[in-house]
Amino acid sequence: MSIDYKLIQEKAEGYKAAMTKFLRDVVKFPGESCGEKEHAERILEEMKMLEFDEAYIDKQGNVMGFMGKGDKIIAFDGHIDTVGIGNRANWTFDPYEGFEDDLHIGGRGVSDQLGGVISAVYGARIMKELNLIPEGYKVMVVGTVQEEDCDGLCWEYIIKKENIRPEFVVSTEPTDGGIYRGQRGRMEIRVDVQGISCHGSAPERGDNAIYKMSEIIQNIRDLNANSADESTAIRGLVKMLDKKYNPEHYEEANFLGRGTVTVSQIFYTSPSRCAVADSCSISLDRRMTAGETWQSCIKEIEDLPAVQKYGAKVSMYEYDVPSWTGEKYPIECYFPTWVIPKDHNVTKSLEKVYQGLYNTELRKGDVDNIEMRQARPLTDKWTFSTNGVSIMGRNGIPCIGFGPGAEAQAHAPNEITWKNDLVTCAALYAGVPYEYSQLVK
Repeated sequence: MSIDYKLIQEKAEGYKAAMTKFLRDVVKFPGESCGEKEHAERILEEMKMLEFDEAYIDKQGNVMGFMGKGDKIIAFDGHIDTVGIGNRANWTFDPYEGFEDDLHIGGRGVSDQLGGVISAVYGARIMKELNLIPEGYKVMVVGTVQEEDCDGLCWEYIIKKENIRPEFVVSTEPTDGGIYRGQRGRMEIRVDVQGISCHGSAPERGDNAIYKMSEIIQNIRDLNANSADESTAIRGLVKMLDKKYNPEHYEEANFLGRGTVTVSQIFYTSPSRCAVADSCSISLDRRMTAGETWQSCIKEIEDLPAVQKYGAKVSMYEYDVPSWTGEKYPIECYFPTWVIPKDHNVTKSLEKVYQGLYNTELRKGDVDNIEMRQARPLTDKWTFSTNGVSIMGRNGIPCIGFGPGAEAQAHAPNEITWKNDLVTCAALYAGVPYEYSQLVK
């Protein structure tokens, strides 16, 4: 059997209006992390209406749908939580009522990343209609929770608590019309330094923790900004792009981009505004490239001259907030780097389906940023973080990305996506399981 790509395109195009309505229905409900109940219930309703073979909401609040009866699973993941709306004055339309015109759908979460879930649900329906689910396989579409607060937590739960381990996962996060095969990792680090308070009129009697932290902050800035020159006391993070410092992973590091670190928050304690601060703490946002681990990142901060000088404590944050169902699954705030090889069967299967659907015409669709999309390679990587940090980063399950919408729309006011993107993605998803099964025969 060979795939009739034209028929897949026709089926996906025929569902454009239904996908548009479905997306607008979901967006009407606010659904920030730990508040996704209405999103999950509306998606479950659609899965049942489309005759998924099995559909339910798990104990953590993830909505699961399955097509097919095989033992091997191919999964399509999309998180169903969104960020908040920020300053309402920055929006030109209601972020939950949204809007649509001939090309666009607007609303909080349409690109990041409810549109991906909608395309995956309809992609699975097309698979069933056209008998594209290979023998021995079933397809899983999952709308996951709490990604915006703690990316990957949901998949740690699915893999470890629900005992579901797919053969591979397609992330439906927005990819600007491309196939994304990796991302930098990240972690959330805390640095604490102690001082001694005294009356502000005689600061020499105390030991100002803020002054200590100011030196540490300068060291952190140098770690991010410095070159890899060995004459530099603090060698910069850019060193990981060099084969000398990262012999096993420097090629992947150059593909993903260098690691970075920045101070994101600062806290202090003091008896009053008329006193010397007796403690100071900072949060660090650390982005990691290939070859970096949580241990190496912690040690880099611990080894900074000012951290050593003042005996500062360096630690990793933990996330333990209950989901909308009340389920709690504590986890360290460590989100590993991951990248799937460019010649992996999963990568090749998505590229094969894309070319089968659209020949050499890249970035199909009437989109406002078509020139930007066409200027980039078909197979690329994300700038931001995704659930792939758990799927592949922690658990080694191959993961790849293709999703409707644009990274630049994520967390922005006046968020939009494109109706044609929903169609393109649903069509591609429909062809992936069969083409993959042919490559691994």
